[in-house]
Amino acid sequence: MTTAIQLTPQDTIERTLELAAAEGAQGCVVLVAETSSANLRWANNTLTTNGAMRGSSVTVIATVGAGEGTAAGVVGRSSVTDTSLRELVSAAVAAARESGPAEDARPLVDGTVGPGWDEEPDETDVSVYENFAPALGEALTKAGQENRWLYGFADHEVITLYVGSSAGLRLRQSLPRGYVTANGKSGDLSQSAWVGAATHDFSDIDPLAIDAELTRRLSWATRTVSVEAGRHPTILPPAAVADLMTHMYVKLDGRDAHEGRSVFSKAAGGSRVGEVLSPHPVRFWSDPLLHGLETFPFVVVRSSAGCESVFDNGLTLAATDWIRGGKLENLMQSRFTAALTGAPAVTPPIANYALSVDGATGSVDDLVAGLDHGLLLTCLWYIRVVDPQTLLLTGLTRDGVYLVENGEVTGAVNNFRFNESPVDLLARFTAAGATVPSFSREWGDEFSRTATPPLLVPDFNMSSVSQAN
Repeated sequence: MTTAIQLTPQDTIERTLELAAAEGAQGCVVLVAETSSANLRWANNTLTTNGAMRGSSVTVIATVGAGEGTAAGVVGRSSVTDTSLRELVSAAVAAARESGPAEDARPLVDGTVGPGWDEEPDETDVSVYENFAPALGEALTKAGQENRWLYGFADHEVITLYVGSSAGLRLRQSLPRGYVTANGKSGDLSQSAWVGAATHDFSDIDPLAIDAELTRRLSWATRTVSVEAGRHPTILPPAAVADLMTHMYVKLDGRDAHEGRSVFSKAAGGSRVGEVLSPHPVRFWSDPLLHGLETFPFVVVRSSAGCESVFDNGLTLAATDWIRGGKLENLMQSRFTAALTGAPAVTPPIANYALSVDGATGSVDDLVAGLDHGLLLTCLWYIRVVDPQTLLLTGLTRDGVYLVENGEVTGAVNNFRFNESPVDLLARFTAAGATVPSFSREWGDEFSRTATPPLLVPDFNMSSVSQAN
């Protein structure tokens, strides 16, 4: 009986390229992702589970000549061994031969061996919670003594990605990411509050501080007030701003705008690049090296769609302003869509973003102190697009909407359904705070590298009262 051999990522790539060439592939890109993760979960003031996991995946992108063009076949699988690799490569080449010419076909990105190529994958384990776990235990004990309930989840993962191609590209990048999401509930379970945060390594996450904020929010809810639907002055903390702005970020597709399918399309045709979207000095940008929000510094694409192309794998990413000084500067473009739309630059998606308002300082508490009467949200959920042409979103408030009177939070109010466009909000907000790392309740478990300010919107549209708890 033959024993399967687990190849190193580097050996997997070299062997894949050899097999693809032997199968007659014109070109080949191989992505090997090694993932290591560790998590904690707690409920009813008790740590319930913890665990560590490892996983690996291989994606093969094979290209072959197809008439007057080039076709691509993409096949990905997990836990690939030396015995299953040949089958994987054959499947990718066969998929390419069965496909027609790819409209986004471009020469594969040239490259050389990048730094750290020979290094093994990085790993994490439960020791990442060495300081977090004891402090969490203190918070759980404290909650029990004070007749409160704590629930939550913490996750830390390290993805080590290896990219190799028949054009000589050899890249390795290790990327850590962690987050915590926590709920606090009153003893009778009638009130709930939520706090979330993202981190690199949990050294900057204090469970006792999270518990203190949950406790503060639950204390606001000792008084409850019924508020009717309508347009209300509303403070959005950074987490709620990220809930909305991530929807805007993923719609910055240059081809969609050029072809009239998005909020960034001109009515007469083409995109709105160059138009002023906000009268305020707003900047919305991405940078793979953004401090605290670092991400892969090169393109990683496993399927072509919209502004992403598998032919761009390995392309170096650079800091990109999407909006600067309130003006739309760029939309996301692959090499193919940039040529198609006439964009002046190739600006692929980058897996982070920051939103800031020049000169804005202060916190959510500062915005509360300056508001005579209005609402304070904490997070949004179940957000869906209603109208792509305006990016009108609908969704529900959750885990704490509070009444602000004379610069103080004076009680909790009922939940609402809202209808708003994040693009429109950039033109209507009247005050902003400092930009800080944020964690979206809606998006955070998959897109956590965000930084946003708190915003005051004078007329946030609470379209109806919701019975959701």
